[in-house]
Amino acid sequence: MNQNPSTSRLTHMGLMTALVFAANYARIVMPVSIGGNTAFTLANIVCCLSGLMLGPGGGLASGLGSALYDLTNPIYAAECWITFLTKGAMGLAAGLVCAALSRKKEPGYKSYLFSSVVGCVCYYCLYFLKTFLISGLFADEGSAALGTAAIVSKIPASVFNAAVAIAAAPPLAIALRKALKQAGLNGK
Repeated sequence: MNQNPSTSRLTHMGLMTALVFAANYARIVMPVSIGGNTAFTLANIVCCLSGLMLGPGGGLASGLGSALYDLTNPIYAAECWITFLTKGAMGLAAGLVCAALSRKKEPGYKSYLFSSVVGCVCYYCLYFLKTFLISGLFADEGSAALGTAAIVSKIPASVFNAAVAIAAAPPLAIALRKALKQAGLNGK
């Protein structure tokens, strides 16, 4: 199949953006007394997957899909631009590492796994910084102690979300890359 590379890339980018958007709806919000809303979500898997499949361009798909979800939910709408940056950084970091590790060969499980770890670490560093600033320093009568407490309250769900993304994204990337190759479509 002879496709224009730009059209193929744009199609893959749009598809990954839509998948990130839809995956954000698969969430369970957990009530916490400090730090606002904490949720288990499948979106982190697809954000990492965007980077693994699209390279650095996966950052745009993961950021845009997540920000669009935020705009559909009044709880998150005001922070959609922050979500665009943090989730975008997740896909970007995973994509940059994956692209660097697979310059001369087809990426494999180890490349995908390491890339997913880097993407999740990047995201959660930014997410915890956002939590610290918004729930601590910028809150009414805020303090560093309140910001730290907000981070601590989010650690269990964050570790679980990261572990699920790190475990699920690499095998999904391998399966998708194989299916795209068999279909004659370019996966990057």
